[in-house]
Amino acid sequence: MVVDRKAPAPGPGETLVEVLAAPITPLDVLCASGTSYFGTPRTPYVPGVQGVGTVGGRPVWFPTSAGMAPGDGSMAEIVRVAAEDLVELPDGADPVGIAALGLSAVAAHMALTWRGELVPGEQVLVLGAGGVVGQAAVQLARTGGARRVIAGARSPAARERARAAGADAVVALDTDDVTDLAARFAAAADGPVDLVLDPLFGVPAAAAAQTLRAGGRLVNLGGSAAETCPLDSSTLRSRSLRILGYTNTELSPQRRAAAIIVIAEQAALGRLAVAHEAVPLEDAAAAWTRQDAGAATGRIVLTPDRRP
Repeated sequence: MVVDRKAPAPGPGETLVEVLAAPITPLDVLCASGTSYFGTPRTPYVPGVQGVGTVGGRPVWFPTSAGMAPGDGSMAEIVRVAAEDLVELPDGADPVGIAALGLSAVAAHMALTWRGELVPGEQVLVLGAGGVVGQAAVQLARTGGARRVIAGARSPAARERARAAGADAVVALDTDDVTDLAARFAAAADGPVDLVLDPLFGVPAAAAAQTLRAGGRLVNLGGSAAETCPLDSSTLRSRSLRILGYTNTELSPQRRAAAIIVIAEQAALGRLAVAHEAVPLEDAAAAWTRQDAGAATGRIVLTPDRRP
């Protein structure tokens, strides 16, 4: 529901941000449902865990804890944000494009580099490559020096998004047969894979693990396919594989800010973008319904109308 509310007043250490773009993310929907591990949010509240806006005319990216702790989020014309959490963006940054990338691209970047320790010349397999994290990971693996990037995605539309992101090969994740899926990955790869980026878990992760070289790494940052994975002990032990977990919540504000700047710089250079659509803030209710139903064609970004 979109309503008129009194503009917030900043508290100690807070700054008012004029919002230009606020994405509707899966985390927003999960928090609002009351089924996340953060519990049921105190209502009424304005959702939106991140956004792009301006402070004194300067473009900034900002996070909020809306839905995870008391307080309002980014899906408003004006929001109050802790001044220390603001990340100044380069001049000319596209606010909608940066908002579409946001923390999803941060997760892809940090999972590849900080956790996955990507080395130039390595071969990378990205699961869920049609999603925002996956699209960003395909492109960031390439700019990080990967010699070959293989993408796995379920639907035809998702596979097309993975191709558009620049994957060298795209594999259909339309089977629950681990052996069959592992054979597909092996056929698409140029020899053993060095690093798997996995926001899915479940069967896709188990199959991807079978493609890894000795000492290869699989970084898991989600469980959208399943919360458990049929990874067999012999695969794990015989290759001395490393299975690593990743979450954005482990990042310090400084490390998160540095990652946002990398994302913004890559986007400004035309090397990083994900499928998205801009929707007026006044149409937020319908946009939210589409996001919740999985009917969006890309990341939905709400844009307040600031015409005089």
